[in-house]
Amino acid sequence: MTGTGSRRPPRSATAPGQRTRRAEPTRATAYRLLRAVADGAYANLELPRLLRRARLSGRDAAFTTELAFGTLRNRSFYDAVIARAADRAVTRIDDEVLDVLRLGVHQLLGMRVPDHAALDQTVGLARAVVSQGAGGFVNAVLRRVSEADRDTWLDRVRPDGGGMAALALEWSHPEWIVGALRAALIGHGAAGPESSDTALADLLRVDNEPAKVTLVARPGLTTVADLVAQGGVAGAWAPTAVVLDSGQPADLAEVRDGRAAVQDEGSQLIALALAAVPTGVQGRAKGRWLDLCAGPGGKAGLLAGLAPYAGADLVANEVSEHRADLVRQTLAPAIEAAAARGCTVEVRTGDGRNYGEDEPGGYERVLVDAPCTGLGALRRRPEARWRRQPGDVTALGPLQRDLLRSALDAVAPGGVVAYATCSPHLAETTFVVRDVVRKRDDVEVLDARAVVEEASGGALTDLGEGPHIQLWPHLHGTDGMFLALLRRTH
Repeated sequence: MTGTGSRRPPRSATAPGQRTRRAEPTRATAYRLLRAVADGAYANLELPRLLRRARLSGRDAAFTTELAFGTLRNRSFYDAVIARAADRAVTRIDDEVLDVLRLGVHQLLGMRVPDHAALDQTVGLARAVVSQGAGGFVNAVLRRVSEADRDTWLDRVRPDGGGMAALALEWSHPEWIVGALRAALIGHGAAGPESSDTALADLLRVDNEPAKVTLVARPGLTTVADLVAQGGVAGAWAPTAVVLDSGQPADLAEVRDGRAAVQDEGSQLIALALAAVPTGVQGRAKGRWLDLCAGPGGKAGLLAGLAPYAGADLVANEVSEHRADLVRQTLAPAIEAAAARGCTVEVRTGDGRNYGEDEPGGYERVLVDAPCTGLGALRRRPEARWRRQPGDVTALGPLQRDLLRSALDAVAPGGVVAYATCSPHLAETTFVVRDVVRKRDDVEVLDARAVVEEASGGALTDLGEGPHIQLWPHLHGTDGMFLALLRRTH
């Protein structure tokens, strides 16, 4: 160190003309992921394919994942650093070069990579994937970045005056999302106006930390004990959850053949709660459950395991044919297991908004896992924060309300509807429920807290004032899942 906040520029014993001119596999794979995301790919879906193609596993796969996902999460902060170090707006830097620079800055400011290795390897990547000239530019910019640590750079680029803009830059969230999350923390009772700044900073910080890999042991197909015996750890809240501290999910046979799957613990609790809440449906020999928006099949997979034990059939509906095919694939083992117990699991392709009219009162339990902005899962989907816009909230609102209305018409008197989103945004959660319920005289809002406590085996308590449930990454370690439980009274 040459002084507070400064670092000695890295020196290399290798002459500039002899430095690496190739793309090292882990960094090249991270770069390919960033370019795929720029073209519209989803990072969590694309990365496993790229890792397999590059034959990366173990420590190399972990390095690649942290490099790519950390770069995506911290994009706006890194762009501000790059703009200052390059003395030009990032809009004046070619997209391919900018992605290489982002990867280099994350190694320097966000990872424990020696400065000389970060520079040499990133310059080599630039030369391999862009051009020789790009390598020189990348080298010059990254050398300037390497002269100071993260905190010093943050002080240099942070907007004056603090507030939302400063938090947005420090934790690399769009400012509109920062404002929405603050309002959600207050609106859901997770913070008061006086404590909201601290709670917000905690939430934003955790959004930038890698989420744990959590599996669901699908009932009737495998058990938590089976997965724990292979190195997992039982989850904290859901009795079906197992956390993997190391290794890849696909290394487990149970995951490969669909007896277990990757699923956040909060998501599991939604399905478990719907299955646990008592219903008052009369005069039916067998129950019928409906997942109105089943794709890609996570909650449907858990419901498909639970329904036969309750003597119920399950219909898993998805509007997109492609996503319906994904549901069929993930439910294939459950379909066979349900048949052995005399029950059916049926996957359909259709518009969930039509079920209330087409099958009025036809179901005992209905799940509306509504399409939403996904602001509760930013840890797992690092690029989502940059793709979503405020207008998306407005655009999704009518669909969310229509689906909830349809579900309430499709459930029988005495039956229960679970409305869930992976977003805490007030306009996607409590406002939707309020708007739909106040126009009906046949709906009772249930207190979801007791049901979720039961579904978690008493592990998850202190769930706020109710009646709805809002889980938080920084408080519960889950995705930001919202749950409302509604009973059809007549």
